[in-house]
Amino acid sequence: MSTSVAKISTTVRNIIHLYGLRLGFVFGAWFAPDATVRRAADLFCTPFASSRTRALAAPTFDAREETIEVDGHAIVAYVWGDPRRQPYVLFAHGWSSHGTRVARWLPALREAGYALVAFDQPAHGRSPGRLATLPDFTRHLYAVGDHYGPAAAVIGHSLGGAATLLALARGLQAERAVLIAPAADPVAAVSRFARFLWVGEALRRRMIGYFETRVGLSFDSQQAHRNAPNIARPALIVHDLDDREVPWSEGERYARYWPGARLLSTQGLGHNRIADDGGVIAASLRFLRGEPVGETVVSSGNLPYGLA
Repeated sequence: MSTSVAKISTTVRNIIHLYGLRLGFVFGAWFAPDATVRRAADLFCTPFASSRTRALAAPTFDAREETIEVDGHAIVAYVWGDPRRQPYVLFAHGWSSHGTRVARWLPALREAGYALVAFDQPAHGRSPGRLATLPDFTRHLYAVGDHYGPAAAVIGHSLGGAATLLALARGLQAERAVLIAPAADPVAAVSRFARFLWVGEALRRRMIGYFETRVGLSFDSQQAHRNAPNIARPALIVHDLDDREVPWSEGERYARYWPGARLLSTQGLGHNRIADDGGVIAASLRFLRGEPVGETVVSSGNLPYGLA
């Protein structure tokens, strides 16, 4: 079979699988709502299998691999330099990603004198597990930071950005934060997931209730605007105007509600390329040196989040 034919065949199978899932949720909402809620919730918490494959194939760039026990699970960390003796940067990857995703940042951070610590969240990369949630991301990020001690900075991409905010609000020690395309609203994330898979409104509401019971936290308590005002340290929020996965307005919300935060808006980089962009890396290094980067977003009670 030729490569082009194989690709077409794979695409057709993926489309058939997607529409099968969608129809399953449509009919399941009528005939077996409880089981369908559990199935939707399980799928929402399952990273893409292909991301694990990519992570295992990715080079580690001579990192020292270490294992940290969190909640009885072995979390794989990647260390460059000596975070016990050097100022270090802690990196938090996003959903269906992995710790060595930070590779593009390595030369600039190391040249600037920083050690670097990254790690694989549960069910991601080389860390075991099948499911993960935002509370898991937050708890594990906090535990890794606690293990290595106060950081000079923490960098979080996408869901890792959301976990960074929540971990800082709960006491994670870091002098500065860089959040790249951070997700601000778990309710909106579930809504996007529900629309994509044709999960109706009633089932979506039941999904949120099921999650809140399972993790013991409300979705509202994890929203950016509920936590950002409690963090008293500088932050740089970087978000692309053309981000199709997490809207720019969610990054703007961080900058509006976080005292001392600044917003750097890009265009044309989308949700993933922004984390590897040389201009973003250079701007972040300037921010870590204490230089003003981006714009201040003024918060007002008369102007709700998400509006410029």
